Amino acid sequence: MNNPVDPQAGGVPVIDIAPFLANAAQAKERVAAALGQACEQIGFLTITGHGVSLEQIERTAAIARAFFDLPLDEKLRLAMTEAGAGYSPLKEETLAASLGRPTPADIKESLNVSHNFDLTPWPARPAELRPALTAYFEAMNRLASDLMRIFALALALPENYFAGKIHPSSSFLRIINYPPPVSDPEPGQLRAGAHTDYGTLTILRSENVAGGLQVRNRAGAWLDVQVPPDAFVVNLGDMMMRWTNDRWVSTLHRVVNPPAALREASRRQSLVFFHNPNSDAVVECLPGCCGADNPARYPPITAGEFIAQKSRKAYGAGT
Repeated sequence: MNNPVDPQAGGVPVIDIAPFLANAAQAKERVAAALGQACEQIGFLTITGHGVSLEQIERTAAIARAFFDLPLDEKLRLAMTEAGAGYSPLKEETLAASLGRPTPADIKESLNVSHNFDLTPWPARPAELRPALTAYFEAMNRLASDLMRIFALALALPENYFAGKIHPSSSFLRIINYPPPVSDPEPGQLRAGAHTDYGTLTILRSENVAGGLQVRNRAGAWLDVQVPPDAFVVNLGDMMMRWTNDRWVSTLHRVVNPPAALREASRRQSLVFFHNPNSDAVVECLPGCCGADNPARYPPITAGEFIAQKSRKAYGAGT
């Protein structure tokens, strides 16, 4: 069942996209309308009926967890490449810096998988990691393509409008581990600082433990996001907001610290798929999103350069 956003409450809606995937014309319009409303009002939603099996999700998460349990020196052998693939240790990234907000570094570690699997550093163990993560990447990329078709209809565009811009994609899969804190955080330090994502959309599978995801609604309130195991959180990225001339919202979100009394049970892992167009795709105001009384707010830019600018700030390389 679709649960559209309440504009007053600013909540995160739950939307079943199975009717769209079943290819029934009227159902497709209903799903697109619900997603469009969510994208305009909060930029976050929870989707069910997505077609990815719970077995695959849980198996991928378990194998990834085994990687993070390896000794640090073994993980550090997977040095980050210039393209951003590889292992990033604790406190190496500062997401809030991508918005120009200086804060202490985030309390998380991650393994980053590029769309180019052969240029991604892979560990010797667990042996199942590469096939599991590449299969999950491909499942997420298919789902993201479906969501982009829904987005196109929601924007009164042809359903396949984005196809030539997102195939091949330049997407990333990031597995993030938030270990139980061993000390008090620095002032202003979070597991992941308040930020917006960079690309078109993000597909998140996470765990409901203390010290979790929060999203800020348009009223300025921070909302906890709880997700059933067989559902995904989907949020818009800055690129989609730019494409729609700010009609759709790329919403500020963060991962908070657990209360001191709950630290020991607060380990958290997220499977995060960042969907991006192909690097050469030009991001400029979409048809119907600007006009004489609503001029385009942003100059055209390639998707690759846009992502690079954001990433340089998050990893401390300036602009």
